[in-house]
Amino acid sequence: MQPTTEFITSGTMLYPEIFKSLEQLRWSLASDVPWQDFDGDRLSDEQALTIKMNAITEWAALPATEMFLRDHQHDSDFSAFMSVWFYEEQKHSLVLIEYLRRFRPELAPTQEELHAVRFAFDPAPPLETLMLHFCGEIRLNHWYRCAMDWHSEPVIRHIYHLISRDEARHGGAYLQYMKRALNSVGDPARAAFAKVGVLMASSGRSGKPLHPTNLHVNKALFPNDTVQSRLPDPQWLERWLDQQIRFDRTWEDKVVSVILRNLSLLFGREFASVKDLNRFRKEIPAA
Repeated sequence: MQPTTEFITSGTMLYPEIFKSLEQLRWSLASDVPWQDFDGDRLSDEQALTIKMNAITEWAALPATEMFLRDHQHDSDFSAFMSVWFYEEQKHSLVLIEYLRRFRPELAPTQEELHAVRFAFDPAPPLETLMLHFCGEIRLNHWYRCAMDWHSEPVIRHIYHLISRDEARHGGAYLQYMKRALNSVGDPARAAFAKVGVLMASSGRSGKPLHPTNLHVNKALFPNDTVQSRLPDPQWLERWLDQQIRFDRTWEDKVVSVILRNLSLLFGREFASVKDLNRFRKEIPAA
């Protein structure tokens, strides 16, 4: 079933209200981060290195934005929202870099390390990409909340708290665009959202932490075509999740629960498990 782009130019524009809501809750790098509370005894070199890797990973919002703008040229409303999403995501990278610059300057990412994660993504169906990033925001929100628990240094704990809340709000914004697509085109949107939802909610069983930054996105560059593969340490993500912050089954179940709860509300049908969602997905073409 090929996704349609008819939904893109129909309905009320979402960007103006999304801009207002995010603007009201925006935090300041200068005044909302308690830099003066830094406690060096509570930050290990191991922890500082993970902050560097997250800073570089967040920088990948740059090629993701370029992808969105290219693949959504037919949707000026969503493209305008990218201006807010891109700004806030790059600020996540910036605040982590600033933390290292102040307290572990030898670990601050170089321009070369940041630029390495800027590469072209292959074109992808807009509806599937929208759902993928909705799930990615939910997962990041939980990853950062788990990371906050792992850290004891108060400033980085506060930073992860700030950016985790941003990721949750971004997920809410993506969900609004998903609702618009569902209302406009129906089954093509249902099929796309359900398909990606099953994929992203099943990552715990596959043993792979699925997220936009570790999915292959450029066939010509394979296998070095994921954001994670272009980090100074390509194996970092799995080690961070499994051995450091210990993102275990309890945390993974929270991610799955949020995805299923939102899709239940979106589709008007209760999904108690991924199996329920997959069963619904298989029903859509027949409908």
